[in-house]
Amino acid sequence: MDKASYSISDLSEEFDITSRTLRYYEEQDILSPKREGNRRIYNRKDRGRVKMVIRGKRLGFSLQEIRKIIKMYDTNTGNSGQLELFLKTIRDHIRVLENQIEDIDLTLSELKRFEQQCEEDLK
Repeated sequence: MDKASYSISDLSEEFDITSRTLRYYEEQDILSPKREGNRRIYNRKDRGRVKMVIRGKRLGFSLQEIRKIIKMYDTNTGNSGQLELFLKTIRDHIRVLENQIEDIDLTLSELKRFEQQCEEDLK
C-alpha cells in the first residue's frame, strides 16, 4: 500500500486502529493531514508516522516520547543529532525497564517468602 495519499479508513484498516485514534494523533500534533471539506487526506509522511507510533508503543514508549522522537526528524539537528536524541530516549527507557525488573524481582521474592510462611503455618 505505497501510494501518494491515504484516507482515514485506509490507514485505519492497514494498521488496525480506529479512525478516532488517528484523529487523536492529529490532536497531539503527530499527524497533519490535508483537508478536502470534512475529509482528511494523509500523505506518506503521515503513514510513516503512524507506523512509528505503533512500533514505539509496542516497545513501551509513551506517546509523549514517541512524539519527541518523531519531531526530531522535523528539526535541522542532522542525522547525528537525531541519533543522539533517540539513543538518550532508548537509554532512559532501558533504565526505567531495568528498575521495573528489580521491583518485580523484589516483589516476587517477598511473595514467595510469604507463601512459604503461610504453607508452614498451615502444617
